[in-house]
Amino acid sequence: MMGERISGIDSLVLSGNEKSMGENPEQRLATIFRGLSNSKRAGLLDFAEFLYSRENGERKDTVAKEPLPISRPGEETVVKAIQRLTVTYPMIDATDLMNESTTLVTQHVMEGRSAKEVIDDLEALFQSHHERLTGDK
Repeated sequence: MMGERISGIDSLVLSGNEKSMGENPEQRLATIFRGLSNSKRAGLLDFAEFLYSRENGERKDTVAKEPLPISRPGEETVVKAIQRLTVTYPMIDATDLMNESTTLVTQHVMEGRSAKEVIDDLEALFQSHHERLTGDK
């Protein structure tokens, strides 16, 4: 009986591995995407755009020392807010805030935390990091 149970678990594990091994990451992502509700699809796209912007972000050689005066629009997605804040605070290396900002994006996408709350926290994160960099408080 124990042998049968192990072989049953092995067959489940193997069938799962065969599926994921036979499917390339793009196909796997498309499969996952098709299985989500519209709201979860939008969240996945927001998160993918966030990761893409981090991967392909560019730093300018001439960097402002003070935040640029870019106001927050009335309606804004979390990804757009990160893009705005990255431009507003060009002196901050986005990779320095990767862990904290990813956590906030995940709270929005996976846990359903409101975009407004997450954007408020992102703004506070960027501002506090700027204050640490400049010694201002």
